[in-house]
Amino acid sequence: MPETQEKVVATQAALDLINRLRAAHGEIMFHQSGGCCDGSSPMCFGVGDYLLSPDDIELGAIGEAKFYMSPSQYEYWKHMQLIIDVIPGMGGMFSLENGSGQRFLTRSKMLES
Repeated sequence: MPETQEKVVATQAALDLINRLRAAHGEIMFHQSGGCCDGSSPMCFGVGDYLLSPDDIELGAIGEAKFYMSPSQYEYWKHMQLIIDVIPGMGGMFSLENGSGQRFLTRSKMLES
């Protein structure tokens, strides 16, 4: 039987930034943005600072931070593995990495059947 693939994973660079953000802000969580002000970036918030919908879907965790997305986003991404990475730049306007000189980025690949 094939090994189950995780729906969301993180690169080492992303895990390093997550650790720095946790040290500075305490427990954090992610929500995959669906557009608007910050495009489609993974947004990082302190736990309790972002109001989850009862319909939001928990994909898993990266660096012990839970990762969520809306049902409409999940429909688009359901056959993909999300790979959370970090690149130089400005983080999302409301995301905790803003001002760090780095920003989270979602890459993806098809899940193997």
